[in-house]
Amino acid sequence: MKLKKGDTVLIISGKDKGRTAKILKSLVKERMILVDGINLKKKHVKPKKEGEKGQLVSVSAPINASNVKFICPKCAKATRVGYRIEKDPSNPLRTSKKFRICKKCQSQV
Repeated sequence: MKLKKGDTVLIISGKDKGRTAKILKSLVKERMILVDGINLKKKHVKPKKEGEKGQLVSVSAPINASNVKFICPKCAKATRVGYRIEKDPSNPLRTSKKFRICKKCQSQV
């Protein structure tokens, strides 16, 4: 998955369409991401101590990674993420570094 924890993303579909937020957690196997303050669900919490009341808590639920677009920190545009592989000059048969790049401005992310 090309999106990582800490990336800023734009929501492109769903009830939160048009909002931007940071990724809190990336669930790679499920192709889902947990975004801060997006896709909030109500959760009923039981009282833990005697005499305490139960509560309704808003919790962020994961959304599909295809419903967001990465926002490039350099050009500040919603874009796709690509990869650039640089060869090791001392050993041309072996690749040394793999960088994430912005597809619009070609800068390293």
